[in-house]
Amino acid sequence: MSLFWRIFGLNAVVLGTATALLLWAPVTVSVPVVLTEAVILVGGLAVMLVANAALLRIGLAPLERLTRLMATVDLLRPGQRLPVDGHGGVAELIRAFNAMLERLETERATSSARALLAQEAERRRIAQELHDEVGQSMTAVLLELKRAADRAEEPLKGELQQAQETTRESLEEVRRVARRLRPGVLEDLGLISALTSLATDFATHTGLDVRRRLSPRLPPLEQETELVLYRIAQEGLTNVARHAEADRVELSLWPADDTVVLTVTDDGRGPGLAKEGAGIRGMRERALLIGADLDISPAPQAGTEIRLTVPVSRKRPEHD
Repeated sequence: MSLFWRIFGLNAVVLGTATALLLWAPVTVSVPVVLTEAVILVGGLAVMLVANAALLRIGLAPLERLTRLMATVDLLRPGQRLPVDGHGGVAELIRAFNAMLERLETERATSSARALLAQEAERRRIAQELHDEVGQSMTAVLLELKRAADRAEEPLKGELQQAQETTRESLEEVRRVARRLRPGVLEDLGLISALTSLATDFATHTGLDVRRRLSPRLPPLEQETELVLYRIAQEGLTNVARHAEADRVELSLWPADDTVVLTVTDDGRGPGLAKEGAGIRGMRERALLIGADLDISPAPQAGTEIRLTVPVSRKRPEHD
């Protein structure tokens, strides 16, 4: 039954009931109206209005749920669907909306994957140029400054040595940026070594107490999955440094059933009600790329916990 006929039928039932009561009930209307008759009529009208409102509320409830979902749906939190009951017009509308969400989530995941892969390729290119071009040029400048300082006399020698030290610090900063753009240790030594290096570097540059709990007994992971785990850990630590006002942060990675769980937990001010920024939205997009679940919630004691749960497909052993 379509929405039109459903609402029409509800109103017809109410009005038909009222007409039947007027025809067959022992109720009359005098002129002028007697108080008891007015009470009966007003009471009947109130009953009709309440019954009509209740029936309309029941009939339009699916549309209200659809409106709320349309206002709050987020493609970075997939799986939000409305239950479908019956075969009327409202049910068909909900089915069409659910199918549209399915298509949009698929298209969003595909476009995000292309964008993130292009971003990683650009990061590798920039890191390579920083290492090969800028790094080598600064190394050459450093060597020239050293030779000039060795031949110079005071006070010029001290100034050249100071310039040499500044150049050396700048070279280290360029190398650090290149490592952040392209985690070569991830490709060379694996995920655990890369996360250990990331945590050590983060603690050195922020002064925060970084605790690591990284299990070495991880199941085999695809290269794309390892990169997403690394990038989300990197972005989580960056958010702690920028926004959390924390003193301590814990980076954990361990296997659990058919999943691998990564957490970044701090003792800062907590997530609060602030709107998610580009960093967290980027983490959600990366989680979608590998079908993982990202949850950001208050930590058990204080602060914020970022939890990424990655499903792991366990391959059955092959038999001859």
